[in-house]
Amino acid sequence: MSVIAGIYHFNEEPMNLPHCHNLMTALQKYPADSIQMWHSEKVFLGCHAQWITPESVGEQLPLYDFERQCTITADAIIDNRDDLFQRLQVKPSNQKGMTDSELILLSYYKWGEDAPKFLVGDFAFVIWDEKKRKLFGARDFSGTRTLYYHQNYQKFAFCTTMEPLLRLPFIEKKLNEQWLAEYLAVSGMIDAVDSSITPYTTINQVPPSHSLTIENNRVTLKRYCFLTQGEKLKLKSNEDYIEAFQSVFQEAVTSRLRTHRKVGAQLSGGLDSGAVVGFAVNQLQRESTALHTYSYIPPEDFKDFTPKYFLADERPFIKSTVGHVGGIIDHYCDFKGKDSFSEMEDFLDILEMPYKFFENSFWLKGMFEKANEDGIGVLLNGDRGNFSISWGFPLEYYSLLLKRLKWVRLYQELDQYRRNVGGSRLRKVKAIARIGFPIIDRIFPEGVSYKIPSLINPRFAEGIGVYDKFKEFGMDETGWYSNSDIFNERKKHFEDIFQWNAGNTLSTKLSLRYKLWKRDPTNDIRVIRFCLSLPEDQYVQNGMDRALIRNATVNVLPDKVRLNQRYRGVQGADWVHRMLPKWGEFIEEIEQLITDDKALEFLDGQAIKNALGTIKKGTSPELATNPDHKFLMRSLIVYRFLKRFN
Repeated sequence: MSVIAGIYHFNEEPMNLPHCHNLMTALQKYPADSIQMWHSEKVFLGCHAQWITPESVGEQLPLYDFERQCTITADAIIDNRDDLFQRLQVKPSNQKGMTDSELILLSYYKWGEDAPKFLVGDFAFVIWDEKKRKLFGARDFSGTRTLYYHQNYQKFAFCTTMEPLLRLPFIEKKLNEQWLAEYLAVSGMIDAVDSSITPYTTINQVPPSHSLTIENNRVTLKRYCFLTQGEKLKLKSNEDYIEAFQSVFQEAVTSRLRTHRKVGAQLSGGLDSGAVVGFAVNQLQRESTALHTYSYIPPEDFKDFTPKYFLADERPFIKSTVGHVGGIIDHYCDFKGKDSFSEMEDFLDILEMPYKFFENSFWLKGMFEKANEDGIGVLLNGDRGNFSISWGFPLEYYSLLLKRLKWVRLYQELDQYRRNVGGSRLRKVKAIARIGFPIIDRIFPEGVSYKIPSLINPRFAEGIGVYDKFKEFGMDETGWYSNSDIFNERKKHFEDIFQWNAGNTLSTKLSLRYKLWKRDPTNDIRVIRFCLSLPEDQYVQNGMDRALIRNATVNVLPDKVRLNQRYRGVQGADWVHRMLPKWGEFIEEIEQLITDDKALEFLDGQAIKNALGTIKKGTSPELATNPDHKFLMRSLIVYRFLKRFN
């Protein structure tokens, strides 16, 4: 809803108002409904506000409470308003028009620094408590909104984005080599395992699930939220589990529909986005409101080369969902003429850092642009669903049955799984045994599939000790946990906060650019806690993977989508096809990269030369999954970013 910013002086030096104006002027690249500022002798707070919810229209931010002498600036949508009204004993007559920032302030008055524990939603906020001479701020549990800061001996400054901070004369633009090393060394989608650092040595960030306090000139970061798999929920029947889930998930979806503008949703042919759309329409139809859906499709001249069980064009499943659910205005976006190479510079501007999800970059951005044109205020999605509502890996679950010697149950499950997926159940036993008993792989190793090479120069990696740091987290160079199974991966996914940063940074900054808020009910903390409490047999049963969401969407989604275990969407398969007209420019820039000594201090020059030699032999759309192609695109993105420091 807002870009927030501020400056705090540790000493008695009066506030430098030109510095404050520099900070706010840098925010003018973002659309705003209101721009407001507040300051005292040693504190400045600003808000570049975008009005998304009905209560935010005309909101005073920063907001100063004369009675309590507290001032808040906030970038927040709070979803558990009814619960907070009850806990805080807010009179019914005051509830309807109360803003989310007022609710945050009331929560701070009641619970102090524990207030973030009671807030459900997407938020980053900062409060100046004048009586206590304390600055207090927090970021939501998954870091859905960003909050960056700089501190030196005299000053503290913060902002939702980084570039405005670099406009301040006391903040130097200097590359953080530790962050870069972690980014380059991980071949997975993680940016850095240290979630407090950024690409700039002079700028840190409040990590997800953390609060920040400045008191007596001391800056303290404190983790307030831990997501762990605790005691399992025990209900009498499958029907009871399904009903309980539907209640929790409907509440999460409904609370994210709050906007005075139109509601949209990203819709693929799968279960997660389909479930979000189905539950959203269930509520919107009561209000006689249509839901706009946005679906990515490849261009007309793209020929799908993927195996038959993959779908680059998911329209048959998407249209099945749209027709079944009803109440939808559907949009199919092919973004003709757009490609990952041409969008690179603008994407770096938006993100303020390198990124690895280039295959989908142009259409992720394009959907926000299209939704903005249509007057959308909230854009729903189901990005976190794989680890929450649609968890359920059958082979891994069957390996548990094998280890527990539950032979009859395993036989029944395999027989049903064969019927759902096709193929012989006996062919699955070997894979299940390897999952259940990893020692088999050590005795009889099979070939390992080729992954994208690490981008990092080995000498740089050794000098900075990046792999030693990974070991502290129990990780290998891929960003996955060493000697781990899928169940532990899920457990660590929620326990380790760095897992969330990259995706949520993208959501925040695209939201600000296009004045709409991306919202994910599958990432609701109430939903996640419920899903973590379920026994594993709720996720895999009767030969069905992702069983919870399949069972919970009976009559919500068409069976073509709900029961599909044979086909999977593969968005981004057309990225090479789209780039073919620019392929010569792409190779030419890679050739410039391998002559740039400064860049090669960080990047693996030999690996780049080897990959370049391979793709010079020729390319085609079918090579979209080729590791050399992906490796070179990632290298080029980093190279473009490094050149911004020259």
